[in-house]
Amino acid sequence: MKIIIDDKIPYIKGALEPFADVLYLPGNKTTPEVVKDADAIITRTRTVCNEKLLAGSKVKFIASATIGYDHIDTGYCEQSRINWTNAPGCNSKSVEQYIASALMVLAEKKNFSLSEKTIGIVGVGNVGSKVARLCEIFGMKVLLNDPPRARVEGGKGFVELDEILKKADIITLHVPLNLEGPDKTFHLADDAFFSRVVKHPVIINSCRGEVTDTHSLKSALKSGQISGSVIDCWENEPELDKELLDLVDLATPHIAGYSKDGKANGTSMSVRALSKFFGLGINNWKCQDVELPKSTDIIIDGTGKTLQQILAEAIFATYDIREDDLRLRNSVETFEKQRGDYPVRREFPTFCIFCKINNTKTIDKLKQLGFRF
Repeated sequence: MKIIIDDKIPYIKGALEPFADVLYLPGNKTTPEVVKDADAIITRTRTVCNEKLLAGSKVKFIASATIGYDHIDTGYCEQSRINWTNAPGCNSKSVEQYIASALMVLAEKKNFSLSEKTIGIVGVGNVGSKVARLCEIFGMKVLLNDPPRARVEGGKGFVELDEILKKADIITLHVPLNLEGPDKTFHLADDAFFSRVVKHPVIINSCRGEVTDTHSLKSALKSGQISGSVIDCWENEPELDKELLDLVDLATPHIAGYSKDGKANGTSMSVRALSKFFGLGINNWKCQDVELPKSTDIIIDGTGKTLQQILAEAIFATYDIREDDLRLRNSVETFEKQRGDYPVRREFPTFCIFCKINNTKTIDKLKQLGFRF
């Protein structure tokens, strides 16, 4: 048995060597010649798994250690009886952490209380659901839009997109990229979208670059239709639009889901899926030795501070989005390198808070975010 593995997948070395001949390759070096006698591929988004790569090969199984699977031609795989899987939800807590940091920066920069704001969440899957819970912890009013879920589950709890465009102070996008069909999301945020907003909201895109029309987004920022933007995903990345970069409040190089926890989850899910398919007997395999930050202790003196200030202090101690923003602005040309060499980021449950906080409501909220005490 032979398995081709993207050499950027972390924590996987040694997991499958007892069962197979394993070859680690950069995504751009995974060629038809290399995969022709492979039984399986474990990849990230750099390896385009389509007919050009797979035709005439022995590949029976593809696992992508990522939420997205745009790089897999699922139609061709199904026709060719090649099973495939992705890792839905693997980095959803990482994106939640990213949104938490972004919201706290926006609140500080624009001088508002999150508890007085309405947020519209477009796309309420693994990520959007966690963002919704996060915003409820912050005391925000939350509006949810997810047409596919509403059709299946009924409309209760969901609103139409127009209601979000009318009522939201902040709109955050968490949809998959659908190029066509009734739930098309390609250029969802276009001229018509921005023309219908009422409260000059801030727009956050941490899902797919093509969900927003770059020209429309720039026009909306210049005209004041929207009051700001946070962009993690860009059209045509890594060749991002530098004019847009100068217009947005926060700019990051597609790293919202790049916590070490999220990457470890994606790897674990892929190994387990491959094990189940081939009957390897390691269906509960889990990544070991995930890196820790220099310190996992957070010391907070809450004396004289508001709830929002304390929450912000705790969140920034785990991840301060402004550091990623500064790195990107200082070196746009190293977009891909910044992703490949991304520093250690761990999620809230990794950290323990030592605090001088007498307010039990504040402590409860920190615990709800996942912090240990």
